[in-house]
Amino acid sequence: MVPFMTAARAEPGGALRLVALGDSLTAGYRLPADAAFPTVLERLLKAKGEDATVANAGVSGDTTTGGLDRVDWSVPDGTAGVILELGANDMLRGTDPKVTEGALAAIIERLKARGIPVLLAGMQAAPNLGPDYKARFDAIYPTLAKRYGLTLYPFFLDGIVGDRVQHLDDGLHPNRQGVETIAAHILPTVEAFLGGLRQGASR
Repeated sequence: MVPFMTAARAEPGGALRLVALGDSLTAGYRLPADAAFPTVLERLLKAKGEDATVANAGVSGDTTTGGLDRVDWSVPDGTAGVILELGANDMLRGTDPKVTEGALAAIIERLKARGIPVLLAGMQAAPNLGPDYKARFDAIYPTLAKRYGLTLYPFFLDGIVGDRVQHLDDGLHPNRQGVETIAAHILPTVEAFLGGLRQGASR
């Protein structure tokens, strides 16, 4: 297998292929394809002059262990970087944070072994799960980012939590407006991530 970064050096300035690996928040639950997070993010990146594509590898209902099971085939060779958005369903099921952290760590290690950098999108536990669970769960993402030297976006749902106008009628999933907000908020972090990818490819 030829690492993508090696190939990227031969094509300076070429489009970078990102994969958004996640659950329903990435997949675009009950939304048309053009309103799903990866498509919206790609549009915003192109509007900023970024030559990048964002593939949708979101599966509704997926957990971190589910993501681990499919990471090898969900992230194809030639991928420049992965936006990893998983953990919300673990939290909703009350999964032991140690299990969630272990699965995310394994995904990250699989990708790093293939030379694929990761932007880790954090999740936060709902307050009704109790302060102990929330503290343990919320710590997963900064801990992993520090351990593996990852770009961290602290909270994927920043900007829409508690705002009914930006959610579907289930109160859990973002509607079209909510996805636009999510993508706009994470955009600067993704741009910085892309800058790092291009810098690494040019070395």
